[in-house]
Amino acid sequence: MFNNSLGQKILVIVGVVTLFNLVGLMVFYTKFQEKTILDNHRQNMDNLTDYVSRGLQSIMLSGTAEIAKDFEENLVEGKLILDFHIIRNDGSEAFQDNQTITEVNNNLGEEEFLPRDVESFKRVLDKDDPLLKEVISSKKTISYFSKLDNSDVETLTFLTPIPNEKKCRRCHGAYDKIRGVLKLTTSLESVQNAIMDTRSKALKILFLSVILSLTGIYVLIRVIVVKPVQSITSAISNVSNGNYGQSIPVTKHDELSVMARQFNMMSSEIKKSHDGLNKERNKLSTIILSAREGIIVTNEDDEVVLVNPAAERLLNKSSDKLIADGFDQIIDDPNYVTAYLETNGKNMPDSLVYNHLVIQFHAETIFDRQNKKIGSAAMIRDVTEQKQLEDQLREMSFKDKLTGIFNRRGMEDILNKEFSRSIRYNQDLSLIFFDVDHFKKFNDTHGHDLGDKVLARLGSEAISHFRKPDFPCRYGGEEFCIILTNTNSEGAYLVAEKFRQRVENMNVDGLKVTISIGVSAHPEAGAKSPEELLKLADEALYEGKRSGRNRVVLWRDVKND
Repeated sequence: MFNNSLGQKILVIVGVVTLFNLVGLMVFYTKFQEKTILDNHRQNMDNLTDYVSRGLQSIMLSGTAEIAKDFEENLVEGKLILDFHIIRNDGSEAFQDNQTITEVNNNLGEEEFLPRDVESFKRVLDKDDPLLKEVISSKKTISYFSKLDNSDVETLTFLTPIPNEKKCRRCHGAYDKIRGVLKLTTSLESVQNAIMDTRSKALKILFLSVILSLTGIYVLIRVIVVKPVQSITSAISNVSNGNYGQSIPVTKHDELSVMARQFNMMSSEIKKSHDGLNKERNKLSTIILSAREGIIVTNEDDEVVLVNPAAERLLNKSSDKLIADGFDQIIDDPNYVTAYLETNGKNMPDSLVYNHLVIQFHAETIFDRQNKKIGSAAMIRDVTEQKQLEDQLREMSFKDKLTGIFNRRGMEDILNKEFSRSIRYNQDLSLIFFDVDHFKKFNDTHGHDLGDKVLARLGSEAISHFRKPDFPCRYGGEEFCIILTNTNSEGAYLVAEKFRQRVENMNVDGLKVTISIGVSAHPEAGAKSPEELLKLADEALYEGKRSGRNRVVLWRDVKND
């Protein structure tokens, strides 16, 4: 058997087509035979009717009409003729009464025919019967099929006109062209039996033809199609199981042989591609498994399918847990991962703290050329040391090495940000700008080393004196600037005065120093920019120097010359 294979399907299709054709031929042959049998019977009955009509005429012309009734009865004694009537034009049966005898005697003018002693009246057809009218008007024989009462036997009835010929007119007159109608009914039982016999023989021939055809088709399909296809299928199955390099023998030149050649070429190419892919996969596996960056990959259904050892180490999770938890839980923040994928990382922080490490996170959804999602991938890198180095470099670039406070670059960056914040949130911002009184003379007298000690001491005192949110900065040389957040002019003046006093009481290697301080505030001073606010504080500082030094001066107290 074909086991529901291609051969079975071909056998079914070819068998159905063959059966359809054979059935068609058998139906055509049977119908033709049935029609031939029926036509022959009809022709025979037609000839019989004509014979009866001529015989009846001969009886009438011989002047022996009284034997017509016997002629009628003798016809129906056989099995072939079931019913026979001689009918007048009004549908009544002739030779049963004296109507016709009277009419003939009247036409002849003498009593040539003796009347019947016993009369009867029988109507065979209604006088308005359409078939009767059709026969009389057309003067042609018509026939129709019917069935006997309470029987399946079909009958064939002929209605044949009896023409009023010239030699008949002496007795019957010339008024009617048709003297009457012969109604002859014959049984079709023999015809039906012949038809049934024909059908039975046709079915037997059909059955035998189908069996022989299907057997032949089965053998041909088995040899020509199934075996070659099974050979190709077996080779394909071996390739699908990883046994590449399969080859199918080619001995013919038909379509299946062409398929076998194409398969052999395909198998060879697949083996080459597989070997190449294995090499590339080994390279990729080496790169992924040995990479210091954590790599996690999903398929198109967002199922984690790859986790490298670096990811397990950085996230402190096993690959089984990462696979079970899902891609959005890899850093325990599904909202961040989802938002990162949706925005492709735009305006999203790519560095975050996880497990006491600073990690750099990047994730992306990957699509093929048809824009169909094929998966997502995440790369995680430990940048803790890098961030520490960056912070150190940033601190070095913004901090003054001598004093330990922000340098001028750091001051300008902080002042710009705080000035913008002050405008945005309508908050107070104040500047304290000071320098060491007579510092040049102090350096000339006591040396630069001691001068550097004084500056370093001022930096440490500023860090200690001002709040955490404030920013002590060295502007340059002996000039310093303190940025006071959320502080108005009054608060800035008070804290500046306390700092001035603190410096005045300070001792550096037995020496005393003083400072002059200028103060400006936003928005009270009406400065339009950070530079203008700094300039107002600088002008207040020099006003303090002009007025005697060692004092605090607000910008509004500056005297304009």
